[in-house]
Amino acid sequence: MSILLDHQLREQIPLDIQAFPIAFYCDELAALPNRAGPVHWHPYFEIATAQSGVLDYQVGQAHTILEPGDSIFVNQNMLHGIRQLSGAAPDHLPVILFSGTIVAPESSVIYQKYILPVLMCNSLPFIVFRHGDGLWKGLHQPIRAAYYAMQKQPDCYELSVQRNICRIFEEIYRNLDFLPKTEASRVQLNTQIRLQKMLSYIYENYARTVTLADIAGAANISRSEAGRCFQSYMGCSPVEALIQYRLQTAQRLLRETTLTLQEISFACGFHSVNYFSRQFRGRYGYSPGGKRELGK
Repeated sequence: MSILLDHQLREQIPLDIQAFPIAFYCDELAALPNRAGPVHWHPYFEIATAQSGVLDYQVGQAHTILEPGDSIFVNQNMLHGIRQLSGAAPDHLPVILFSGTIVAPESSVIYQKYILPVLMCNSLPFIVFRHGDGLWKGLHQPIRAAYYAMQKQPDCYELSVQRNICRIFEEIYRNLDFLPKTEASRVQLNTQIRLQKMLSYIYENYARTVTLADIAGAANISRSEAGRCFQSYMGCSPVEALIQYRLQTAQRLLRETTLTLQEISFACGFHSVNYFSRQFRGRYGYSPGGKRELGK
């Protein structure tokens, strides 16, 4: 299942997550251009584990390298993205997204005592569990068990998942005072908020004519400040981010629909099929038509 984002840059989560607040994904990198996922956010905790490749997991402005066997815990509402750096095949990368309410209701003592301190810790945007270190040894088995239960869904799998998420939070809470902290400055927090607003604008308006002034205006900042925000988090300009998203959307439409190249070009905000084809080839190394042939 590929990463899908709504107009607010939040990952689209299955509707039934409200009844059982956890979702499982695997093999997403295989469907993503260049094995790289867009920077996005969601109001859930996230746990992911590198399987066979070396991954660059970006959380906020920080880039963390995950070797095979390493896992990462990402706090709620953090801008993050993933890119595979090496490996012969796309990494399977199992991922679970979940709410703390899977452990206990928000009004409960358990949630207030054990979940909220993690959620509200602004200096803990993510935690890395390195293969073989002390914290990993306590969390490796429950993380794997949660993946297995969500993927296979045997009898009573919900109870198994809840039990293992509880074990994960217990280990995190017991080690909370000793985990490496990253204090975000007010400037960094403001930059992230501005970037979320501008990216949301791009995701909502990519099919229309969009200018740099439009993108900057979504966050009520100057065009130069918009450029600095994008460079600090994404390493590209606002207009480059717009084109990248248009091309990612085009690639999905090529794979999932029978729309003509002209229809896809216009649907993604490109008003010239030739320009669309040049941009597509420049980014992916083959033409849009070639992509459709490869997908058959």
